[in-house]
Amino acid sequence: MARIVFDLDGTLIDSAPDIHALMNEVLAALGGGEITLAQTREFIGNGVDVFVRRTRTALGLPDAFHAAMVAQFRAGYDDAVSLTTIYPGVVEGLEVLHGAGHRLAICTNKPEAPCRAVLAHLDLARFFDVVIGGDTLAQSKPDPAPLRAALEALGEGPAIFVGDSEVDAATAKAAETPFALFTEGYRKSPVEEIRSDASFDDFARLPDIVNACAVQVIS
Repeated sequence: MARIVFDLDGTLIDSAPDIHALMNEVLAALGGGEITLAQTREFIGNGVDVFVRRTRTALGLPDAFHAAMVAQFRAGYDDAVSLTTIYPGVVEGLEVLHGAGHRLAICTNKPEAPCRAVLAHLDLARFFDVVIGGDTLAQSKPDPAPLRAALEALGEGPAIFVGDSEVDAATAKAAETPFALFTEGYRKSPVEEIRSDASFDDFARLPDIVNACAVQVIS
């Protein structure tokens, strides 16, 4: 059986509406303007600190705002779940993979506490034996350490990382792990410019991709 590690935001769930609403609450409290949902999707991917920096840059806010924005955003992040949705086919795909005996994990740059909160809210936590958040280790993606930690915790066997972005692709490459790209998430580049071993827009295809990658690794 394979070890399958998933990114979270933009791969399994569309959390951008909650992140967008929370950031605009933070900005309103500071009198700093607003960002759009499209900007939110563009800024997601490298953790809270980078998300805040990208937001400040877009709005021309000073460095002095940074610490307060990060703190206020983190304070509300655990509760930012009401607008988040699961991508179509995800639950069915996870049920097939889990039911087949594959071991599943999360490796995300979202902090671990809000990651676990949204997984519980959406009833997805039951599928995952391991959760590695952006603050679980000292390193975060695209450093390979979080992905390697997730894979090590899952035990032995063929491995694949499933994500939606350039950050995920770089993480998989650094960890020397096959990568499957979900094309409907928060990527910033054309699909053909992102290094992957397979790409898909429908989670019904993922079990076949996992099996193909596992066979390739074993052979």
